[in-house]
Amino acid sequence: MSTFLMTVFSHLLAVSIAILGLYWLIKLREGVAFTSHVKIQIFNISLIINMHPLLTVLEFIIFLGDAIIIYKGIPATRQTLKLIHLMLHLIALLAGILGIYAVFKFHNELKAGHAYTLHSWIGLATICLFGLQLLLGIVTFLFPGAKSATRATFAPWHIFTGVGIVFMAIVTAETGLMEEFMFQK
Repeated sequence: MSTFLMTVFSHLLAVSIAILGLYWLIKLREGVAFTSHVKIQIFNISLIINMHPLLTVLEFIIFLGDAIIIYKGIPATRQTLKLIHLMLHLIALLAGILGIYAVFKFHNELKAGHAYTLHSWIGLATICLFGLQLLLGIVTFLFPGAKSATRATFAPWHIFTGVGIVFMAIVTAETGLMEEFMFQK
């Protein structure tokens, strides 16, 4: 299959994930926002926690997926691809930080504990590894001070750990969905 068709297919899949997620959050769980007078709505029905799955799915599944595909899917100069790759990663990091903030805000408002589930630990590990990967990528590939031999040595590891982080994000999303269905019963 050609690179173009794979890129189109992956983007259609990402759009469908976003549409289904938004439908679930808006129609079945009454919307998204950052505040509510009814605290349980923040988590279960409406507001903060609905921001959490929305932002984290956008972050890791859509933006990071696009950042990976960018090198093969868009015909552009290497410098332009690097810049787009970096921008998608920065957007993903911002969305991830806001998504985690939403969960911590909810737990603080309910006076509940933090990081007591497998989902939260995998998610925190994923975002921390992502931040470290982003920092190392910026230092190694963006700044002109790194030697080409260093870049060549680091590139396969950068790719390998980047794909690993995306897989960790998928596992985090799946464990989050499992927890959501378990807590609803």
